[in-house]
Amino acid sequence: MPGQNLVVELRFSEGAGERWPLLAKELAALKVDAIVVQTTPAALAAKQATSTIPIVITTAIDPVGAGLADSLARPGGNVTGVALLQPEISGKALSLLKEAVPTLSRVAVLWNGANPAFKPVWREVDTTARSTGLVLLSQPVREPQDFGAAFAAMASQRPEGFLVLVDALVGQYMRQIVESTVRQRVASVSTSREFAVLGGLMSYGPNITAAQHKAADYVDRVLKGENPAELPFEQPTTFELVTNLKAAKVLGLTVPQLLVALADEVIE
Repeated sequence: MPGQNLVVELRFSEGAGERWPLLAKELAALKVDAIVVQTTPAALAAKQATSTIPIVITTAIDPVGAGLADSLARPGGNVTGVALLQPEISGKALSLLKEAVPTLSRVAVLWNGANPAFKPVWREVDTTARSTGLVLLSQPVREPQDFGAAFAAMASQRPEGFLVLVDALVGQYMRQIVESTVRQRVASVSTSREFAVLGGLMSYGPNITAAQHKAADYVDRVLKGENPAELPFEQPTTFELVTNLKAAKVLGLTVPQLLVALADEVIE
């Protein structure tokens, strides 16, 4: 229990990613028993700060591609946790948007350009776009003040669709992102369920709450002495498709009945 048999040291970057190395060094200097991180940049900073303290990442986008682990099955270092299979999920989300709006041709993509884990995600999304005849309009953000310019750029380019790739930075501005897509009457999809709940057209991705519960399991295991080098990254086994028919009505869209039938949750 916190305050009884557990002491928690909290550190926040407050949207300033350049602070992660300093914060990670602070925690390493305290000789904590484990470091828990949510994002790839934070995990990379922690890994740079210590090669001995176990690090558990709760929502890794691509831990192997980002250099956090040798493989998902045998991480080989001091980092383990939950891998979200974000490249595959993001490509699938884009293809689902195309199924929902068959006439779609130009799609803006909002993503964190400062997060190295998104490189393989972008490659997968680009591959999907090429195979489905879509043109991608990249809208990267790197810090909080970039969102206004990204929304303005999207408005000027007038895309027909919008794909939101979510990490901790982008997730902080989900409500504003949804409001922007609604104002511009753009069919949209995201890898986060929250996006569809707040008024976006669709979302497709793993259950993040379940992933975080599994990460808590991993924290317990490393605190009890298990070696993170030998703890395989957990991967999601179920994915949720959420379709917001209220949003479709606002956009004047009729979502194909098959997509409605396949949805795990329909918002009406």
